[in-house]
Amino acid sequence: MSTPNAALTYIGGATALIEIGGLRLLTDPTFDPEGSAFSPGPYTLTRTTTPALTADRLGPIDAVILSHDHHYDNLDNAGRALLASAGKVFTTEAAAGRLGGNAVGLAPWQEVTLPLPAGGSITLTATPCRHGPPQADRGPVIGALLQGDPASTDGIYISGDTVWYEGVAEVARRARVRTAILFLGAATVGAVGPFPLTFTAEGAVEAARAFGDAAIVPLHFEGWAHFTESRAEVDTTFAAAGLSSRLRWPILGRAIPI
Repeated sequence: MSTPNAALTYIGGATALIEIGGLRLLTDPTFDPEGSAFSPGPYTLTRTTTPALTADRLGPIDAVILSHDHHYDNLDNAGRALLASAGKVFTTEAAAGRLGGNAVGLAPWQEVTLPLPAGGSITLTATPCRHGPPQADRGPVIGALLQGDPASTDGIYISGDTVWYEGVAEVARRARVRTAILFLGAATVGAVGPFPLTFTAEGAVEAARAFGDAAIVPLHFEGWAHFTESRAEVDTTFAAAGLSSRLRWPILGRAIPI
């Protein structure tokens, strides 16, 4: 059975609303305004854009897919306040232990079934991530694979904060997807080192090749000062690889089919 038709509304950074068969899913909630700065350690993360929508304009959220809770560009103060009003929060086991309440911790490859208001269900499978190189991994993090139930041949993959590595390649080997939502930006934090902690444009090209003919929807490519690659670098790199037609850029505040 195929994953039902879906739409994605880009809110900013790593935050997007995904609607499938009446089910409303939110990725990594960040709703604090432009200029917000967070200093959780020997570095500061600064938001450079204001989200397209405020949390109170979203309407009901059935589930949050939270790649991790320990970085503010994936869960800021306003995003954290939203979690209690969502039906469930699917995240890492470590994050669920910290968040409590409606948070459900998932290990890589663990599955849960989500009923669709329009009928039927989808399977959410937690996928592996590596949040940087081995010597500077900022994990734990999970991604997600959304598939029809039983397993579909054209699911939707949400990378979470990860670089291109064997774990992402394993997702591509296990499941064919029609849309791969990749967290880009080549995020770099000086206190950690010069290493990209999320997909680079080159890494995204490798993922595009691995995921066959899937559409590539970028997230996490703008909105924060520690992102070192923007849409321009991604466009240039995909053009050089002859893969420009695979990119489907989201539009702030507007739904696009995925």
